[in-house]
Amino acid sequence: MASFRQKLLKKLYPAIMRLTKSSDRGKVLESPQPAAAPVPFYQLGGQLNNGQELSFEQLKGKQVLLVNTASNCGYTGQYAELQQLSEQFADELVILGFPANDFAEQEKADDKTIEQFCQVNFGVSFPLMKKSVVVKQPQQHPVYQWLSDARRNGWNEQAPDWNFAKYLISEDGRLTHYFGPAVSPLSETVTQHLNGAKRGRV
Repeated sequence: MASFRQKLLKKLYPAIMRLTKSSDRGKVLESPQPAAAPVPFYQLGGQLNNGQELSFEQLKGKQVLLVNTASNCGYTGQYAELQQLSEQFADELVILGFPANDFAEQEKADDKTIEQFCQVNFGVSFPLMKKSVVVKQPQQHPVYQWLSDARRNGWNEQAPDWNFAKYLISEDGRLTHYFGPAVSPLSETVTQHLNGAKRGRV
């Protein structure tokens, strides 16, 4: 079930996206050159929200979109868009949600409650990882250490600056883009890179 706050945020989501699109939260960063990462992406992994281990070795050959998520955020409506994206590019793309409570206490729930909320309200079927820390601090998840450290990923230092920041990994394990929270997963800004990969397979 969704709380009153969650229902209100869902209604306000289109307005929030319009108002913040031109702000720093609409930032897009792109890899300056297609070089291999100093630390291979496929050495990483993590725990799914049910406790099972996920080795990123299993993701070879697909693009991966990693998103830090929260249930009580103005951008929570992106869960529906991420689900649509995962269905649209089911053969090319894996989306991984990383629930986190790093911004304004917007994800207080436990893993089971988060999963139920996502399924009931947004029909989410893409994998959710265990709730973790994504910002730069000692407890930062190893995956986000990799995503926000140029010495590991090859170029990017940008950590999430709010919920629903997005990182796109190529089929061969390179970090190619960072999309800010105000960039819709269904925008051409994102989908053109997925369509490009799709065309390359035809």
